[in-house]
Amino acid sequence: SAMDGYAVKSADVASSSKFNPVLLPVDCYIAAGDVPEKPLSNGSAVRIMTGAPVPEGADAVVPFEDTDEEERRGDGGQITEIGVNLNAEDGDNIRPAGEDIRAGETVVKRGVDITAGVIGVAASLGKTSIEAIRRPVIAIVSTGDELLEPGDERQPGKIYNSNAYSIAALVEKYGGISRVMGIARDSIESLESLLEEAVEYDMVVTSAGVSKGDYDVVKDVLSKNGEIALWSVRMRPAKPLAFGALNAPDGRKVPHLGLPGNPVSAMVAFEQFGRPAIRVMLGKAPLQKPTIRATLDDAVYNHDGRRVYARVDVYKDDVGNYRARSTGNQSSGALHSMALARGFAICPDDVSSVPAGSDIDVEILEWPDDDLLSDDAHH
Repeated sequence: SAMDGYAVKSADVASSSKFNPVLLPVDCYIAAGDVPEKPLSNGSAVRIMTGAPVPEGADAVVPFEDTDEEERRGDGGQITEIGVNLNAEDGDNIRPAGEDIRAGETVVKRGVDITAGVIGVAASLGKTSIEAIRRPVIAIVSTGDELLEPGDERQPGKIYNSNAYSIAALVEKYGGISRVMGIARDSIESLESLLEEAVEYDMVVTSAGVSKGDYDVVKDVLSKNGEIALWSVRMRPAKPLAFGALNAPDGRKVPHLGLPGNPVSAMVAFEQFGRPAIRVMLGKAPLQKPTIRATLDDAVYNHDGRRVYARVDVYKDDVGNYRARSTGNQSSGALHSMALARGFAICPDDVSSVPAGSDIDVEILEWPDDDLLSDDAHH
């Protein structure tokens, strides 16, 4: 039963109305959790609670408020007869068996997040546990003699280690568990020392040390302690990028993603390569983020034949079309414009520029909560 009320045969109350109620004797009461002991007799009713099984023979439930129960309750005694004030139809207020889940139906598919709804469904089926894919643990190693940890006193020539924490936030956002391992200095020995602990986890992400500078040591360590599958990609920002595997003491090949050192480059590279890797580990699809077509407020330039990921804000104009505007300085070190971005406007590697007013593919980073707002509302 979907309601508290009276289970009836719809044919018995076909002529019922508020001014001409049909009177039915009440056979019994059925509470939630009870099992009906007998079928419903012709010309009678059963008082029933929400969630209780409907007795055989009943094909409708009339809510209490559509009966004269209040007038008949009197001194609180048991009701033996009820007046029905409406003509119920077959199926009214009855939840048929299998309405929610049918026998043999797959309830939760592989790769689905275990949400409150999934847990509720599992519990409703009597399950005390379900098989799940373990969240991958991602070790994050920063490299560079120039790095300070946030909270350290400022020093000339030094910068704060922002990459470890922005990448850790992305790891957690996309379903992984982050482990910030600390800072390796610009020496093979320092990096190897941190990586010895990092390879205990499911994947290692390093930041910086993958370019062609005098102190970029990640490639040397990879060559010595693992293998390199790719080195450098044709995109901007994030051209310096490494992917390979590190050798763990237990014989595992631990995936390694070497991100550039520039803060925006590191985040762009992780969005394009780290996020898909985590989704593979979680058994999820699709691997890439959604892309929309939007009209540019500001031109996007491509000076060197690489695919460009320009940081943009995304909004809807007054007629509901998506638009994209630059978030500011597009330098790979300009982290503030990344913080303002809700998408990447993508200029292909064989296009020198996309003028303002043109349509462009935009990879969505964050769907805005105010997605339906016009440009005026953003200001």
